[in-house]
Amino acid sequence: MKLRDKYTCPLEITHDIIKGKWKPIILWILKDGDKSLSYLEKNIQGITQKMLLEHLKELQEYEIIGKRNYEGYPLKVDYFLTGRGTKLLQALTIMQSVGDEILHS
Repeated sequence: MKLRDKYTCPLEITHDIIKGKWKPIILWILKDGDKSLSYLEKNIQGITQKMLLEHLKELQEYEIIGKRNYEGYPLKVDYFLTGRGTKLLQALTIMQSVGDEILHS
């Protein structure tokens, strides 16, 4: 994903990096620790593997998540939140609580 050349404020950059239906959900699932591609695919209803891989790649590009490869067969890869991702999770937690409040009001 290519970022724009000009931004009004840094919030726009963060929004561009995590915008969309799936990225916040991916980050929310990773809050509980390392997860495999198959785990993410099974637990995000409606996402295709192609879309999931694309989003994971973009989140890695901006160091929001990391990827850990294991040797051996079958191939095993886990994804995890980086320090930047953990910091971003604080904002998502607030957004989650507002959504929960709206849903239950």
